[in-house]
Amino acid sequence: MTFFDQEKPYRVTFDLAENIFIVYSTVTGQQATGITIEQAIYDLKKSA
Repeated sequence: MTFFDQEKPYRVTFDLAENIFIVYSTVTGQQATGITIEQAIYDLKKSA
């Protein structure tokens, strides 16, 4: 899935082996992980 938040598009996937969400920035190529989608998005924004 691709989401747009304040003009910062990102993609969310779920790793079944690790049971974590992975959020990829479609602009910068950065990624972040979290147990919840919200945590992963927060970490992505924090690293930007």
